[in-house]
Amino acid sequence: MKKLTLKQISPFLILAIVAVASIFIKPVADFADTSKYNGADVAWIIVATALVFLMTPGLAFFYGGMVHRKNVISTMIKSVVAAGIVSILWVVVGYSLAFGNTIGGFIGNPMTHLFFKGVNSGEPWSLAPTIPKTLFSLFQLMFAIITPGLVVGAVAERIRFTSYVLFTVLFSLLVYAPLAHWSWHPDGFLFKMGALDFAGGTVVHISAGCAALAGALVLKRRKSHIENKEIPPANVPYVLIGTGLLWFGWFGFNAGSALGANSLSVSAFATTNTAAAAAGLSWMFFDVARGKKPSVLGFCIGAVVGLVAITPAAGFVAIPQSVFIGVIAAIISNIAVHIKSKSTLDDTLDVFPCHGIGGMVGMLLTGVFATKAVNSAGNDGLFLGNYSFFFTQLKAMLISVGYSFTVSFAIFKFINFILPLRVSEEEEEVGLDASQHNEKYLQGTLLVAQNGQMKELSAESH
Repeated sequence: MKKLTLKQISPFLILAIVAVASIFIKPVADFADTSKYNGADVAWIIVATALVFLMTPGLAFFYGGMVHRKNVISTMIKSVVAAGIVSILWVVVGYSLAFGNTIGGFIGNPMTHLFFKGVNSGEPWSLAPTIPKTLFSLFQLMFAIITPGLVVGAVAERIRFTSYVLFTVLFSLLVYAPLAHWSWHPDGFLFKMGALDFAGGTVVHISAGCAALAGALVLKRRKSHIENKEIPPANVPYVLIGTGLLWFGWFGFNAGSALGANSLSVSAFATTNTAAAAAGLSWMFFDVARGKKPSVLGFCIGAVVGLVAITPAAGFVAIPQSVFIGVIAAIISNIAVHIKSKSTLDDTLDVFPCHGIGGMVGMLLTGVFATKAVNSAGNDGLFLGNYSFFFTQLKAMLISVGYSFTVSFAIFKFINFILPLRVSEEEEEVGLDASQHNEKYLQGTLLVAQNGQMKELSAESH
């Protein structure tokens, strides 16, 4: 039997320690007094939480369909495994860091809700008084799960699985949790500054986009990218399925961020759908205007960019303005993808041009089109003459970009120092499905019976 190293067994040991520690936490019944909560709000946020979770397998299909067929499984599992890693991390300390008692407006006290202590005490979160804190924390968990999963697209086809697992842990604790605290905790310094991020323009998309850029720079280029080989998508229908699941789940992402079944959630639902539709058409028609043919990938990528851009603005802008946000975000990201394709940057699936820049555009356009007519708790933007609020959004965006990129770059460098961050050239050539997981994605393979035995035939030969 092959001798195991400490590096191989340490993930299991850490999980085992957490499991053993958890049995000593005193059990407490969840909120007994239901009279203080609104049943409709509770029902809607439960549904919204499930919708946001659905985005994680949706992202797996979206990314998995675009990589080389020898890397489909390895790409998809990296998105999905975050559901396991971040869920445990969130219960132990993640929620405390994001929403615990503030330490200087920068981070939550990790002891506030260690192992979910006090989360089910019956007291609601201050900004969500009509739902129990347990439900609020689970809704926020789904955002924390998908964020490191977004980074996968930039480092696909060359990052080692164990290194990605460690990245997910460090990114969640050192990048995501602080940004969530700054932006969404009443005592967070961006919140107190007056910056608005309705559902995660900075916390989710800018942080993931900047981490993606850092990862691509540290990991350097794939061999196929250096040789300028065109890699056909493994399965375009997967991309279409993933887009549908993301679009569907995004209604929970944005409309759920109203934290109640109310007029604001309806408005956010409408702006989300409108921006996605406008951006999908914008990307596709912009490609046609540049001499290309309309493509499934173009519409799908554009729709996702629209969803990204409307995320920070969804509960602060009116429905007509969401059309402009979708159209302009798709054009800017499309141009950014084109510029990136001419450079040596190897961001495999264009995460930074789409999520990073899309999130930045959304934050700035929130500063332009926000209106108190939609959300009295928000602000009026530049379009209504409020220049100071626009500059607040710009300042918050620059702070978030600088912090996310710098810390993520340091995380990737640290991991590369203690573990091999990148697979070997031979493993990259074979494909990560086989080299990292000993599994293979067989597209178009048919199992047929011949002489009483099952035989494999390719779809082409069949």
